[in-house]
Amino acid sequence: MMESPFDPRTVLLAKHAQHVVLVHFPIGLCLTSVVFEVLGKWRSNEALISASYYNQLAASIASLPVVATGLLAWQFQLEGSKLKGNLLMHLVFGLATSVLMWLVVALYRKNEARWIRLRYLAQVLTALSVSVTGHLGGFVSGVNGGQ
Repeated sequence: MMESPFDPRTVLLAKHAQHVVLVHFPIGLCLTSVVFEVLGKWRSNEALISASYYNQLAASIASLPVVATGLLAWQFQLEGSKLKGNLLMHLVFGLATSVLMWLVVALYRKNEARWIRLRYLAQVLTALSVSVTGHLGGFVSGVNGGQ
């Protein structure tokens, strides 16, 4: 008998499925934050910059369960074995991305020009880190050709 995709056990107990599902939310929020920041700066629109901040804050908060489920997938699916290759790089970039997201949030609290420039740089680095992490995740999951 085939499992139902709507059976709660299928959703909650599938190997690392929660990580794969949850990861897209902070990615979208983070990249949307960058778009709002660019538009807000270009149009001198504080509402867009505020929207950028709240998107980044939500992305940062949403990154926490993503990191947790990634670590749990490593422990349950791979039984905590030593990571190497793409999987190790995915873990390192994933953790770095979450830290960068929180750094950007913290930099929104600083209003001097030098801190704002640093925030722009941190946002670019975060967007790049999100992209690399996602790309590596595609290889790890088999979507982009396997491990």
